[in-house]
Amino acid sequence: MKLPRIMGILNITPDSFSDGGEFNNIDKAVAHAEKMLADGADIIDVGGESTRPNAAPVSLQEELDRTIPVIEKIRHFTDQISIDTRHAKVMKQAFKAGATMINDVSALEDDPQSIGFAASFNGPVCIMHKKGTPQTMQQHANYNDIVQEIYDYFHSRISICEDAGINKGRLIIDPGLGFAKTAEHNLEILKNLDKFTSLGCPILIGASRKSFIKHLMNNETPADKRLGGSLAANLYALDKGASILRVHDVYETFQAVKMWQSIQDATAIK
Repeated sequence: MKLPRIMGILNITPDSFSDGGEFNNIDKAVAHAEKMLADGADIIDVGGESTRPNAAPVSLQEELDRTIPVIEKIRHFTDQISIDTRHAKVMKQAFKAGATMINDVSALEDDPQSIGFAASFNGPVCIMHKKGTPQTMQQHANYNDIVQEIYDYFHSRISICEDAGINKGRLIIDPGLGFAKTAEHNLEILKNLDKFTSLGCPILIGASRKSFIKHLMNNETPADKRLGGSLAANLYALDKGASILRVHDVYETFQAVKMWQSIQDATAIK
């Protein structure tokens, strides 16, 4: 895997926290995928169900209707397509349509069939830490030592995935910023992100436009005005060992990562 990589977010939903409704039809979604690839995205992450706090669940058929036609179209200009879903049926249909990666916010736990499906193919699988459901997760934002508890969760979950037949080399871990975490928890995770590198899996970070940036700005910053905070969090995450950045603002992130890489290369030369 060439690292770091940029994962462009393609939410085909009416209710995502930042871009809900913007790409909620096939033509708009496909056009946005093309733009993100042109802007520097390595992976397109296609999702048909919002998992933001308090988001209402959607039926499997609705999730399929939102995602599958888009994947079928964008497969013609990229083979780096991630399906952002918690449901095995959606994973299966997405792979038939052209997806090559699973991004599951439940770490293959919400659907008992998903871990078996993930073991049946050879693509990357991203497992994320969360507690509860979108409706309840913020009620579970209680930890004695958040970094250690997430580390222990991944240590256990990686073993479970390996026992199910998923090679560790295919696993990516995401500490789940904003999922059952307060703003302070998110900052603590980022500050100590390098601890997770010892687990031996690439780390994905999804800091883009999240509400902890708003909290740092006294709750007065709407989602589309959080670019500066997003870039700062992402570059810090790279310094701490992150491998994949999941973002809304692809071009700006691509430019920032190119500068970060250039500085790293110049430092190495010296």
